[in-house]
Amino acid sequence: MIKDDLYEAVNGDWIKDAKIPDDKPATGGFNDLVDEIDKQMMDDFDAYAEGKQKSDDARFNEMIKLYKIAKKFDFRKKVGPKALKRVLSSVEELKSYDDYQGQWRNWVMYGLPSPVTFDIDADMKNATVYALFASSPSLILPDKSYYTPEKQQEHDQLLKLWTDMVTTLMDKLGYDKDNAAQIIQHAKDFDALLAPNVKSAEEAADYSKMYNPQTVAELAGATDQLDLASVIKRLVGTIPEKVIVTEPDYFKALDGILKDHFELFKDWATVNIIRDYASYLDDEMREINGRYGRALSGSKKPVSQRKFAYYLARDVFSQVAGDYYGKKYFGPEAKADVHQMVERMVAVYKKRLAKNDWLSKATREKAILKLDKLGIQVGYPDKIPAVYDQLKVDEGESLIANLNQINYVKSREMFGRWNKPVDRMRWEMSAATVNAYYHPFKNIIVFPAAILQAPFYSLKQTSSQNYGGIGAVIAHEISHAFDNNGALFDEYGNLNNWWTAEDSAHFKQLAQKMIKEFDGLPFAGQKVNGKLTVSENIADGGGLSCALEAAKEEDDFSASEFFINWATIWRMKATKQYEQLLLSIDVHAPQKLRANVQAENLADFYTAFDIQPGDKMYKAPKDRVNIW
Repeated sequence: MIKDDLYEAVNGDWIKDAKIPDDKPATGGFNDLVDEIDKQMMDDFDAYAEGKQKSDDARFNEMIKLYKIAKKFDFRKKVGPKALKRVLSSVEELKSYDDYQGQWRNWVMYGLPSPVTFDIDADMKNATVYALFASSPSLILPDKSYYTPEKQQEHDQLLKLWTDMVTTLMDKLGYDKDNAAQIIQHAKDFDALLAPNVKSAEEAADYSKMYNPQTVAELAGATDQLDLASVIKRLVGTIPEKVIVTEPDYFKALDGILKDHFELFKDWATVNIIRDYASYLDDEMREINGRYGRALSGSKKPVSQRKFAYYLARDVFSQVAGDYYGKKYFGPEAKADVHQMVERMVAVYKKRLAKNDWLSKATREKAILKLDKLGIQVGYPDKIPAVYDQLKVDEGESLIANLNQINYVKSREMFGRWNKPVDRMRWEMSAATVNAYYHPFKNIIVFPAAILQAPFYSLKQTSSQNYGGIGAVIAHEISHAFDNNGALFDEYGNLNNWWTAEDSAHFKQLAQKMIKEFDGLPFAGQKVNGKLTVSENIADGGGLSCALEAAKEEDDFSASEFFINWATIWRMKATKQYEQLLLSIDVHAPQKLRANVQAENLADFYTAFDIQPGDKMYKAPKDRVNIW
């Protein structure tokens, strides 16, 4: 019964019958659409690869070439690990940090291991110009929280699984057992030096702590072991005025992490390179290299060879694949229709802001201005970035050699953007992706074509169903402009406080209520982290409330259809391992709680299903959280 549990009442029968694919950790609303799109696109890729179809798009043809090379598992088995061993030999030759310094720039360009991760994005204080960002490398375990005493058991179990996997990989590559054991131990020791000094998922979710600009000299002062100023100059061609440091504590610790630990660093790099490349060798190595990831997610099997090749080609040529999908399966008519729907949702949001009773006039006007300047991207991009014209695939070369060359070209283009004007409307997600996003540095919302289908959106659904689906998703992304992170940025995407002190304090109180509403809720044998998920929960709440108001303006409005489709889009059946992993690292609350808790916050939900005190879905008005 809906009075007891909206999510279970709507999805219970489906959950009972649903089967999680062996190569996935979950199935459900989003996942089902992904499966359908994968099948469509793989069939199309095969038609082009086999010459049954032809394309006039040179970029598309390069993508198909990469797909064909990625499918040649038998050929790679015959050739063996020569291409990987060539890369590993460059690590074995390193005797000191000075040797690494000489190669550092090239390693960054090829995507090889680095003690510092460099990136280019819009400057958070001047969003019209691209800036250089510096952060930490990734850890072996999914999150810093796995290295705490509270998670000692999970830490030990996962690290053993990882160790067993890497041991098997190194054995297959011909490493001496004792030598391999020492290299693996060194890699774990270096990882243990990193862990206390990097940000957890919860800490990284707070954008207000991301912007820590330093001069290159200040950043270079973080360590005497490596010359950060030199590698930065080689990456962007000059010494920038500033670098945006997202993890200052990591750089304070960097010298201690590196000093007297060169052998640990070198072996950490060796293991990372093996992990990065092993799946591009034969199928046995791909299966072994995925064992740790599958244990984390609970997936039973690796994806098929065909799907592996498709995912690889699609991801490397993401905007090319998205453009193809969007134009073939979505089209300009649907693009225009959904664009209008987004504009309608923006108008509803504006109206709600104008009537808002807790914002001051000055803050309210700035919020409306932010909506006026909001960039909208729907379906697929109007143009594909020029870098895709430069990606060339050589069918006479190995898969690894091709990927190295492509990585180099992409890195060169990325670092070439430094200090240039930001292309605000440049897409960062393929149109074939079942997702959507808001970018606070650019003040844009993006709705790829792949998400714009049933149960989210369909001309066969009622307006209330569509508003409970894609309408709520659209309004969710708009709400990100005003969540605890988005609210820090102005209409141009600059980190700029446009709130009065009183409004800011009141908003923080409301955000704290949302944290409290979710924090500690039991799920999958563990508990929800209200701080980690607060931004998405604020966006869910604002999105659902705004979509409901829009739905009510339609002649055929049905509150029950609205809430039932809202619950439908979140249906998911997942492995327990995957659910527990998401609780640690995902900024979204579990799907079931997203569906139920936000519905409980809205008065129309109670009238739609006659929910009374004593019913399990009842929440007293004083406990309901409504921000936007």
